[in-house]
Amino acid sequence: MIAPSTAITGAWRAGDPPGRRQFVALPRLVLERGGALPHVQLAYETWGRLTPERDNAVLVLHALSGDSHVAGDLEPGHPTAGWWRGVVGPGLGIDTNRWFVVCPNVLGGCQGSTGPSSLAPDGHPWGSRWPAITIRDQVAAEVPLANALGVRAWAAVVGGSMGGMRALEWALCQPHRVHGAIVLAVGAEASADQVASCRVQIDAIRADPNWHQGDYYDAPSSPVTGMAIARRIAHLTYRSAAEVDTRFGRAAIAGGDPLDEGFAVESWLDHAATSLQDRFDAGSYVALTVAMNSHEIGRGRGGTATALRQLRARPTIVGVDSDRLYPLHQQAELADLLGVDLRIICSQRGHDGFLVETDQVNAVLADALT
Repeated sequence: MIAPSTAITGAWRAGDPPGRRQFVALPRLVLERGGALPHVQLAYETWGRLTPERDNAVLVLHALSGDSHVAGDLEPGHPTAGWWRGVVGPGLGIDTNRWFVVCPNVLGGCQGSTGPSSLAPDGHPWGSRWPAITIRDQVAAEVPLANALGVRAWAAVVGGSMGGMRALEWALCQPHRVHGAIVLAVGAEASADQVASCRVQIDAIRADPNWHQGDYYDAPSSPVTGMAIARRIAHLTYRSAAEVDTRFGRAAIAGGDPLDEGFAVESWLDHAATSLQDRFDAGSYVALTVAMNSHEIGRGRGGTATALRQLRARPTIVGVDSDRLYPLHQQAELADLLGVDLRIICSQRGHDGFLVETDQVNAVLADALT
């Protein structure tokens, strides 16, 4: 459960409308880096029906600021409309007339799953006591969810960005339970450049005077300023320089002199920051960013090439040609090591291309799910 507190900005709290969310209580979770979470709740949503043979389940995994609401309109109980609503649904790339689709809110998140804003066993929010979690811990939390739903094996696990990290780890941690792994816009490990970008975002939040070492949940204010700065940094990495330059150039906010009014691109960044703080928790932003920095499929497996030789699932590797956060060469390396063709999304939208180029993404997914 999420602690009721005026300091929580954007986190789902007990008593809020659940929307389409369902919840499952999971057993004690031992963590990769030590320690354990004594109890875990995962929020999830489903679409379609599981066949009597239980062979049509598809797991869809969201990126950093996503949640379980992958499809559907904006409705009570959800902060946004479905983040992949042009991809998941009847007749779309992930066709809910055919597939039983499951989308959980990730461990460490703030939209119904256990995270830093959730109550610890003593009845107070985890806050600064929240343990460092990894991508593998997130997958470990999702395995009991599959069990609870009666899913013996996933026909496919699909994810982009942080969701792609989890898709790779699902295929490696649970090889007998994943028939297809569809990985978009991510590499085999977090590069130094990606770790550095994430670190600056974490520092921005922790430098906010309202951070209080993560124990701000009972305070009158939360670190929204630090998270807004982090989001501005991240948002620039999600888009391409060509798109930003073409879209905004040196235009002013209101069409006048940018030296007097400010630049339109600055207003765009402000909007990105504000829209996130209305639906997300700073503690989760830090926890999930730390988890993304842990991403390394070769860790403990003899390196990337050796790890990928253990992959049993049918892989589909997809990159965006203008992605500057997870550049195309990272997906090319994955595809080459796996001996498969790289599928390329052409877009000026950078990393976000996997979210917005729905026609291209649908074509790739429909092919991968044949």
